[in-house]
Amino acid sequence: MRPPVLTLSLRRWTTFDRVLRCLAVSVGTTVLSAIVLVTLALGFGMPAGMANVIAVCCGIIPSYVANRRWVWHREGRGSVTREITPFWVLSLAGLAASTASVSFAAKATAHWSSSLRVIALPAANVAAFGALWLVQFVLLDRVIFRPRVTASA
Repeated sequence: MRPPVLTLSLRRWTTFDRVLRCLAVSVGTTVLSAIVLVTLALGFGMPAGMANVIAVCCGIIPSYVANRRWVWHREGRGSVTREITPFWVLSLAGLAASTASVSFAAKATAHWSSSLRVIALPAANVAAFGALWLVQFVLLDRVIFRPRVTASA
């Protein structure tokens, strides 16, 4: 049996480990989204809001899979009602916030050069998701991917 202090420190490390891994997943999907956003909005001339919707949706599935498997070590099929639907609802809330932010930034920077807009549009996306990241982590950790309780035999 472990002393209580050691057990407490191991729990903190586990949470710290999940925070770092979840942050790494977020960085990866943010880079993916930024590339798609800039390519569509500036490369193909698509309206920034629509480009952001597509860009964020490109990152939702990799984010779900990486968070589920790598961060929270879940295997097998995910529960549609307990994991998949809440994850998508959370992601779509972030999408709404980031699309509003990117649309605002696109209007505010419409007269800027493309080289400055390449920075401004993804920065607006990152700012919106960054503001929501802590809330997202807590919901993923404590609600969506919380440890399952098994019945004792």
